[in-house]
Amino acid sequence: MSVPSDKIRVGFLGAGRMAAALAKGLVSAKFTAAESIIASDPLAAARETFSAESGGRATDSNVEVVRSSDVVVLAVKPQHVGPALLEIRAEVQPRHLVISIAAGVPLKTLSGHLGSSARLVRVMPNTPCLIGAGAAAYALGGGATAADGELVRRLLSTVGWAVELAEGLLDAVTGLSGSGPAYVYQVIEALADGGVLMGLPRDVATKLASQTVLGAAQMVLQTGQSPAVLKDAVASPGGTTIAGLYALESGGLRAALMNAVQAATLRSRELGESA
Repeated sequence: MSVPSDKIRVGFLGAGRMAAALAKGLVSAKFTAAESIIASDPLAAARETFSAESGGRATDSNVEVVRSSDVVVLAVKPQHVGPALLEIRAEVQPRHLVISIAAGVPLKTLSGHLGSSARLVRVMPNTPCLIGAGAAAYALGGGATAADGELVRRLLSTVGWAVELAEGLLDAVTGLSGSGPAYVYQVIEALADGGVLMGLPRDVATKLASQTVLGAAQMVLQTGQSPAVLKDAVASPGGTTIAGLYALESGGLRAALMNAVQAATLRSRELGESA
């Protein structure tokens, strides 16, 4: 990208929650200025919310977004990808970097609409990016450069953490971090239910469970230690924690979570094949 970072114009096709969160993150991190951001959406309410949250402009014209941008983020629902790309195809120039966050839509589908020379990047984000705590992976298309990849990494880092992977691994990312928040919500709910079962007030139990999950995750990230090592440090011989861990093993918790990731990954592959 030849323009200075803070002058990069970023456009969003689709002005939903994920687009608004990314735009807000870009402005907060000074990746670019609010006046350099534009989004399109057929829904007036979505356009108004996007502008209010990000400070960027909003329009109902996809073509206007492409003409006004250097980076175009495809943030429409998967079933709307084809019509959106058909509409903008004539407007996409060599200067454009097109980033797709449309779930399950492979790079070959994107290049089929925009041409093999188009600079394309496919991204799998997750919903915690809405609060700046996202986990994302991205894969470069054939026309994308190493500089494009670095730009995408920096863009995604404004709302969390990101890693570059081969596209063939993005379905596994979908199964793990894309769908993973829902698994963790169930774990939090179950822990809180256990607290209620043992007499804790519901609000206290939910807060304790949520803070415990947050703190444990931060311990893994900040210490760099294996979860197994951290687990063993808590489990004293003959103590309460090892008794609880035995109950989890008896209930098949680890196998259930592994099966969830596998099932979601396989479903993502199915959806990608039909995209």
